[in-house]
Amino acid sequence: MTYIALEEAFAVPAADPARPPWAGNRHRTKTAYTEDWARQLVDFTEYRLPDMDAHGIDIQVLSLTVPGIQGETDAKKAVADAIRANDYLADQIAKHPDRFRGFAALPMQAPTAAIRELRRCIRDLGFCGALVNDHTNGRYLDEPVYEDFWGELESLDVPLYIHPNLVTADNWHVLDGHPELHGALWSFGVEVAGHALRLLFGGVFDRHPNATVILGHMGEMLPFQVSRLDSRYRVIDPVWSLKRLPSEYIGSNIVITTSGVFSPAVLEGAVLAIGADAIMFSVDYPYEATEEAVRGFEATNLSETDRAKIAHLNARRVLRL
Repeated sequence: MTYIALEEAFAVPAADPARPPWAGNRHRTKTAYTEDWARQLVDFTEYRLPDMDAHGIDIQVLSLTVPGIQGETDAKKAVADAIRANDYLADQIAKHPDRFRGFAALPMQAPTAAIRELRRCIRDLGFCGALVNDHTNGRYLDEPVYEDFWGELESLDVPLYIHPNLVTADNWHVLDGHPELHGALWSFGVEVAGHALRLLFGGVFDRHPNATVILGHMGEMLPFQVSRLDSRYRVIDPVWSLKRLPSEYIGSNIVITTSGVFSPAVLEGAVLAIGADAIMFSVDYPYEATEEAVRGFEATNLSETDRAKIAHLNARRVLRL
């Protein structure tokens, strides 16, 4: 089986955009893992390519690791960091054009500059979309200031991957005293799912019907809430009256990847919930093991047709590879 993996991280050596995502170790990550990640994030040939070859990964779509550009509070610096990170990524892709593709890192602190950088990355650098780490200094992408940005995504016909942000926009009392619940173990998923629902219920996809958002980690588990979203939507008086039921946006405007969720049963459930056409394989390298991602996928009882779609065909279609 040929695989294309969509949520695969890199870092820029010795540069601000490469600030270690475990800085302060709020998420209680064991040192042995952070040391491995530090080596793997800045590498493209010593660890990454052999790992891809060993497990049948044909292409990695690379994106700047967290916190990335969303970790910057100064707008001018964010713009400069994004340009530097994207140029660096383009140089690495040029060395291995048959193995790597790229998602643009964007300075959402400055929406006009973000549009300009998105356009440059797609048209000049050949990237296949963009990735944003959830909120930017507490601002979400349903705000009116980003309306032109969504129009540009539609015009360029590329997807936006919304990834978790290391810095939470809120302090949750329910997590107090339990730092292990911060981050990928729990809070990342519900925070990004909430962001996606802001877009949906804020009418972004009604105003921009051709916009595509990608959510990792099995869609931050939203596919398993579609019936609940519909049933509750029918009984509320919404701020924005949707043109369709909420479930109809998930699987069309919102598509998902398998990154970090390698349970065969969960993947099969997601196929039942939103269809195989809306799901793409991912690993979350180097934070997750490629071997486990492939083994979990190959243990499913999916049809060969659906397996091929999820492994690589959907990515080729969505990203126009």
